[in-house]
Amino acid sequence: MSTSPLKFLHPATLISTWFGSGLIKFAPGTWGSLAALPFAWIISAQFGWVGLVVASLLAYGIGIWASDKYSKALGKEDPGSVVIDEVAGQWLALAIVPLDPVLYLISFLLFRFFDIVKVFPANWLDKNVKGGLGIMSDDMVAGLYALIIFYLFQLFIPYDGEMFKFF
Repeated sequence: MSTSPLKFLHPATLISTWFGSGLIKFAPGTWGSLAALPFAWIISAQFGWVGLVVASLLAYGIGIWASDKYSKALGKEDPGSVVIDEVAGQWLALAIVPLDPVLYLISFLLFRFFDIVKVFPANWLDKNVKGGLGIMSDDMVAGLYALIIFYLFQLFIPYDGEMFKFF
């Protein structure tokens, strides 16, 4: 059921496409995740890991509404241009990551891996839960998996920032 397309400045469009980053044709999910990184850095620097978890949950909740409205306006179940799900999931993945460019890169890659591969229950959510809730939920699972793997990474592989001194 397609209605008239939403204008770019409509809140559902701005939120769903994360201010247009999802409108980049090649790999919009990756661009959405990249566009989430500077915001995550600022939120984490100001409010710590709790602030980033809260921001992720807020993005998840608002994203359910925005992605549902936007996808219905386009007449598509899960348009590639919707990247608020990547933002929410990426922020969750970064919640315990120290403010370090190398560690942010590792968390980004972990999240992208889990977002693309869709390990259970993300694959089940992706196929069986419709609307904004379905669009958003599989990425939150991917973010949680990335967070867990990063946590284990920190436990078993010590990193003191010396690996890439040029950062």
